[in-house]
Amino acid sequence: MWLFRRKGPSGFSSSSTAEEVTNGIDGTGLTAIVTGASSGIGSETARVLALRGVHVVMGIRNLEAGRNVRETIIKENPSAKIDAMELDLSSMASVRKFASNYQSAGFPLNILINNAGVMAAPFELSKDNIELQFATNHLGHFLLTDLLLDSMKKTAIKSKKEGRIVNVSSEAHRYTYPEGIRFDGINDESRYKKMLAYGQSKLCNVLHANELTRRFKEEGVNITANSLHPGIIATNLFRHFNFGNGIANTVGKLIFKNVQQGAATTCYVALHPQVKGVSGEYFLNSNLNKASQHGQNVDLAKKLWDFTTNLLK
Repeated sequence: MWLFRRKGPSGFSSSSTAEEVTNGIDGTGLTAIVTGASSGIGSETARVLALRGVHVVMGIRNLEAGRNVRETIIKENPSAKIDAMELDLSSMASVRKFASNYQSAGFPLNILINNAGVMAAPFELSKDNIELQFATNHLGHFLLTDLLLDSMKKTAIKSKKEGRIVNVSSEAHRYTYPEGIRFDGINDESRYKKMLAYGQSKLCNVLHANELTRRFKEEGVNITANSLHPGIIATNLFRHFNFGNGIANTVGKLIFKNVQQGAATTCYVALHPQVKGVSGEYFLNSNLNKASQHGQNVDLAKKLWDFTTNLLK
């Protein structure tokens, strides 16, 4: 049983499920990409969006797992429109290949949900020699978003419907290195702290959405970008923690959300009419919340954008 059930201004609370926050919403005609959709809140997000009529394209590292999720969703909902495409966010070559394949398929794009991630991983470099959490949680999603922006802009104009970019961040963005982002030591193993590095990557998700918003407003583009905390969910994100299933089995029902509740805020921000025109905001429990001071820093967001752009050259 979740501890805090009080509803916020949106009418929803921490105990609301993804189905509840999208009840009555018709997503027919919309197309969404959900990264990391082969398990956890990603697969539940894909399931509920498909249930609401959205054509869902799952960007997944493990195609076999993705096919299993797809089969399960279609078994429950035979009319579901759902596809699976290979995507490894830690590899920029894989990101580029996914974007190219997606565009070649001719799919429109209304909603991009940057959900995939790794948490508190031991120090490791990606295939592109970038610290793994920064590479997977931020760099891969930044590149994916950039490569698909033209598709989103064209879809927004053609469909006359608002495009939405949803970055799944975390309250962990409040617990990062003192300077917020350690630009001078992304790959410095000697100063690496796995939880602070995770917080840093999640702060990047917030700042990325904020800087996208600033740029969209300058361009007059009909696309919004927001970030959110899904809640604490006992998923395979916790595989790098030593406590394993112990906490989940003892106090998990009190402090953790289930997957259905964990996917709620993502689905709310992606589909709900209450969020129309809202951009550059941070959501918690399907309600507006405030990001950390670092997360509201306009100059830090611009610096991160330039830093990331240079890394991808």
